[in-house]
Amino acid sequence: MNTSLRKSLVVGVAGLSLAGSAAGCAPGQAAESPATGAAPSAAAGSAAYKDGTYSADGNYVSPNGQETVGVTMTLAGGAVSDVQITPHPSNPNTKKFQGEFAGGIKSQIAGKKLDEIKVSKVAGSSLTSGGFNQAVERIKSDARS
Repeated sequence: MNTSLRKSLVVGVAGLSLAGSAAGCAPGQAAESPATGAAPSAAAGSAAYKDGTYSADGNYVSPNGQETVGVTMTLAGGAVSDVQITPHPSNPNTKKFQGEFAGGIKSQIAGKKLDEIKVSKVAGSSLTSGGFNQAVERIKSDARS
């Protein structure tokens, strides 16, 4: 197979893959809204969480190896009212990124419902988000009523 044909095939397959991914992310048929004044039901996918303060650690892998970040979250009415990050750095780079993450996370999640929280990048730190999200899943499990 010549190089030109091979490149064309690779570009074509990549384009189809991208189109398939975009179609998979497109919103489906709109869900019906509850009647005015109706409260959403727990069966609609939202879990009930007990108010309180919960702590969990989350792990993630950085270029320096396994890392851990601690999360302490206070819930009120199923929403986050406070969050504290406890860095557990294994090296100076991790210390820097976990510190930046700790300084920026509260403004991104305060007031949000626990089920709405899924962060990808906070204050330039993207890897720490993986550990944070893992800790949030553990907190959800602990807080279910």
